[in-house]
Amino acid sequence: MFTRRHAIRLGLTAGAVGAVGAAGGVFQGLTSGTPAVAAEPPAGPPAVTPFTVPLPRPRVLAPYRRTRSADYYAVTMRRARVEILPGLKTEVLTYNGTFPGPTIRARSGRTAVVRQVNGLSMPTSVHLHGGANPQEQDGGMMDLIQPGAAKTYVYANRQVGATLWTHDHAHHMESEHVYRGLSGLYLLGDDAEDALGLPSGPYEVPLVLRDAHFDAAGQMVYTMDDALNRTTLLVNGAPWPHLKVKARKYRFRMVNSCNLRIFVMALSDGSPIVHIGSDGGLLPAPAPSPVIVLSPGERADFVIDFSRYAPGTQVTLSNMLGPGPTELVGQIMRFNVEEKVDDPSRVPDVLGTLPALPTPTVERSFELRMDEPGTGHQAYINEKTFDHARIDTEIAWGTTEVWTVKNTSTTVPHNFHTHLVQFRILERDGMPVYPAEAGLKDTVLLFPGQTAKLQLTFDTHRGVFPYHCHMIDHSAMGMMAQMRIS
Repeated sequence: MFTRRHAIRLGLTAGAVGAVGAAGGVFQGLTSGTPAVAAEPPAGPPAVTPFTVPLPRPRVLAPYRRTRSADYYAVTMRRARVEILPGLKTEVLTYNGTFPGPTIRARSGRTAVVRQVNGLSMPTSVHLHGGANPQEQDGGMMDLIQPGAAKTYVYANRQVGATLWTHDHAHHMESEHVYRGLSGLYLLGDDAEDALGLPSGPYEVPLVLRDAHFDAAGQMVYTMDDALNRTTLLVNGAPWPHLKVKARKYRFRMVNSCNLRIFVMALSDGSPIVHIGSDGGLLPAPAPSPVIVLSPGERADFVIDFSRYAPGTQVTLSNMLGPGPTELVGQIMRFNVEEKVDDPSRVPDVLGTLPALPTPTVERSFELRMDEPGTGHQAYINEKTFDHARIDTEIAWGTTEVWTVKNTSTTVPHNFHTHLVQFRILERDGMPVYPAEAGLKDTVLLFPGQTAKLQLTFDTHRGVFPYHCHMIDHSAMGMMAQMRIS
């Protein structure tokens, strides 16, 4: 269970911890680089009444060709005008014209070949976040697809089933590109997961979270490191939607695709959510919790059993972390419970087995810091901003290392994301992590002053790969570095 002690380890204040039990209120004291001060909301579009828009499901992309070992997909990056706010058309950047992009459903051990055509006027790069791929297939920040050009990415999918996602990674442009829509789900399945009997089909629902700042015409307003004004919360591209659910178990595959916003989520009645997976796949065992804590780039795989509610019940997924007005950022979506139906699905007591932790032979330390609000717009790892010509960390292939990562910023949260490898969080500030963080991870949240100890094994591919803050405006401001595995 996620307890008061666990919440404090994550850096939440006593007020926010108390709000977990009540599933209400918004903690305003942590921001993404902008002071959390009371302010009049900026001029924006006509107000959206929460829970009036139905939750859309991202379209599943069908392969145009299938062989015995591979599926082939075609994607074009292009501008499109889509209805996000009711009655208004918003110009966005898209994969295949949809916001968010289409979902690729891949299989462990089966290759996915994705041809990406850049129909935009600026360079792009497509990164499969959470994928263990060679350098040339990783979608690095300097491996660009020029306007009018194309690149074919080959994903061998030699990893366990997990909730992954794709997004733009073109350096100095990734922040705005992702904000304006260049992201999509990549759901990797495997036979072991299928055999568990988890909710599936219409009862497996993807939830892509993000926020935005809209002007009076319904267009997205982008400003670097703007945490306060991105107060329209979207799920699968819809503002504060509702979902009709039967009174049975549902599995949710959630991605925080925001640039900066951290969510601390709970059901409005305080009832438990059963975590079954994190970034890199299923947990060893279900982890019931009253909250979901998710920073940008992180994923949560969880089950809610709606059979405990009477038909007609309305349950809100609340958010307890700011910045922003409570009436806007304090609620995410609503579940409208309908009739009870037969439910053959189950959540077994054992979900899987994590790889053994080898004995580490190398220890390293990393400090994350950025200019405090009002003092500049630079961000650093070990007091250096990103330089694509510099290798920051040399790693011997096959070794296991322990990395101690500390957020030395005074007021600004960060997180830490590694390409190529999934890691295990050994401890936070010298204390064990709570069960929902005990699985395979590629992104870890660090509030100001917080330290996490990670264990990583580099036994897949050789090459140069980045690691960076995935509060993606921060990485665009320089909080990124490179490791060479050889």
